Amino acid sequence: MKKQIAILGSTGSIGTQALEVIEEHSDLYEVYCLTANNRVKELAEQARKFKPAAVVIANESHYEELKSMLADCPDINVYAGKQALDDIVTAGPIDMVLTAMVGFAGLSPTIQAIKAHKKICLANKETLVVAGELICKLAAENHAPILPVDSEHSAIFQSIVGEGDNKIEKILLTASGGPFRTFSAEQLATVTKDHALHHPTWDMGAKITIDSATMMNKGFEMIEAKWLFDTEPEKINIVVHPQSIIHSMVEFADGAVIAQMGHPDMREPIQYALSFPERLTLDNKKLDFAELGSLTFEKPDMDKFPCLALAFEAIGRGGNIPCAMNAANEAAVVAFFVDGKRRGAVGNAVFRGQFLSPQANTKPVATVSKKRNSGSLIGGKAASNQNIVWLRLVSGDSGLPVAAGQQHVDV
Repeated sequence: MKKQIAILGSTGSIGTQALEVIEEHSDLYEVYCLTANNRVKELAEQARKFKPAAVVIANESHYEELKSMLADCPDINVYAGKQALDDIVTAGPIDMVLTAMVGFAGLSPTIQAIKAHKKICLANKETLVVAGELICKLAAENHAPILPVDSEHSAIFQSIVGEGDNKIEKILLTASGGPFRTFSAEQLATVTKDHALHHPTWDMGAKITIDSATMMNKGFEMIEAKWLFDTEPEKINIVVHPQSIIHSMVEFADGAVIAQMGHPDMREPIQYALSFPERLTLDNKKLDFAELGSLTFEKPDMDKFPCLALAFEAIGRGGNIPCAMNAANEAAVVAFFVDGKRRGAVGNAVFRGQFLSPQANTKPVATVSKKRNSGSLIGGKAASNQNIVWLRLVSGDSGLPVAAGQQHVDV
């Protein structure tokens, strides 16, 4: 019997590549549900092709339009709204839920899917960034397996499969370094949004591409790795590997290091999450070691990419700080896209996180205000006439996530 799959965020980069995998293995998998936030036309086209039992458009204002587009497809149920997302993932026939929504919006449906004992193929890293402890506890209580889809975490997972109780000494989380790895402070002051969206090795959605340019994405992945593999942050090392061939490595107690390698192709980790523990054929480019040339490695520049250091500080502080950091980052990315479209400078979405001392009975918040000359998402001085998004993170003593200042980013 074919496995029934729900894809949350089917019109994004991960969602569309997941559909390619499902199409290649149509004898094994079938789409039960597709969802999107705003991309009505793309969602309707996918529904016509894959004929799911249901589609959900999160933005309720698009419901009538989607309903009209699929009027001649009576077997496809059309729903709208955030509650519909939470409800659809609990449907009995669903075997797996691929969470490929962008941002904090993916948390609630993931929680509902876990409570319904579904296998989670996790591509929404913000879920573990803002609520890692809660998600891991719920998954254990409900016997809901979580399989990583991020290439780095899939690589770590593949490196430890079969290792049993062997102690992990260190996780080596690789990073390409993004488009600005070799830029000087002077060059960073003049880069444009188009530069930031041009990743050197990966083809990804816009939001994660911007996060990669600032290396906030790698900070998120460090936090995600902590929860997925029960490893303390001080045992997670970030290694810049520009060729993006080694997707991550694990060092064990005896000094042995196991790495997972492959060309940058997100279909590989997507398929592995769907098929685990089996490995299926995939129509992709295979590694030819004779043609690879040199593989290089270097330490990340924490001064140039302060967001990476910010993520380590956030998880070190614990509590709701990572949640607040994520909210601040989502607001910064939104501001960047607004200003970037108008004036084109990366400096228009500038990020400075200030950690204040935890105070008793203080609820965590993430406030965003327009300032000038406050610093940058990436290294270099901001021009005096640039608008700055100043992010102030206030910690609390609760371990539960809050959504203060958080919003869904559909880019």
